[in-house]
Amino acid sequence: MIELLPFALFAFVASITPGPTNVLVLSHSVRFGFMGALPIVLGGCAGAALVVLTVGLGVGDAVATHTLLQKLMKGLGILWLSYLAWQIYSSPEPERVDGQPAGPRMGFLASAGLQLVNPKAWMMAIAVISVFARPGAERWHDVAQLSLVFFCISLPCLGAWALLGRGAAALLKSKARRVKFNRSLAALLLLSALATLLP
Repeated sequence: MIELLPFALFAFVASITPGPTNVLVLSHSVRFGFMGALPIVLGGCAGAALVVLTVGLGVGDAVATHTLLQKLMKGLGILWLSYLAWQIYSSPEPERVDGQPAGPRMGFLASAGLQLVNPKAWMMAIAVISVFARPGAERWHDVAQLSLVFFCISLPCLGAWALLGRGAAALLKSKARRVKFNRSLAALLLLSALATLLP
């Protein structure tokens, strides 16, 4: 367990600091409430843990050594994030059916898929495996353990962003304020996508 403490700290910082998934969780929570953002929370955590597991199983070597693959993933990630930013920006406030907000929402698979085309997630996972997984017979055990710990730590971190969104929704009483807030989040999401183009 002592060996996992540095990794746990790393996983906490990686999960709690603002990023595309955090922005999506915040936006959905403002619009649809905590439960509406829960599929994104679960999908983002599962997707990131899956990337760590996949890298540990050896796929990360291909990503680390093939520049063309990295560029393809980066391009797909930017396109996906730009599309999501436009969806957030252009979506009207959700209608209410039986007191609950209705309308298109991002789901578990879309959130998990975002991690799979996110080159930063892959580079983070490559760093995690190279630093924290022991070589030899213990490697498979370490990889499984690191994936599970990352999932368990990222879950409450993204959940905190969902709670933050729910709290923000209580402050944004008027429809006009909520629209402005969501458009600001959309711009932030687009900037985070374009920031991946920086060297």
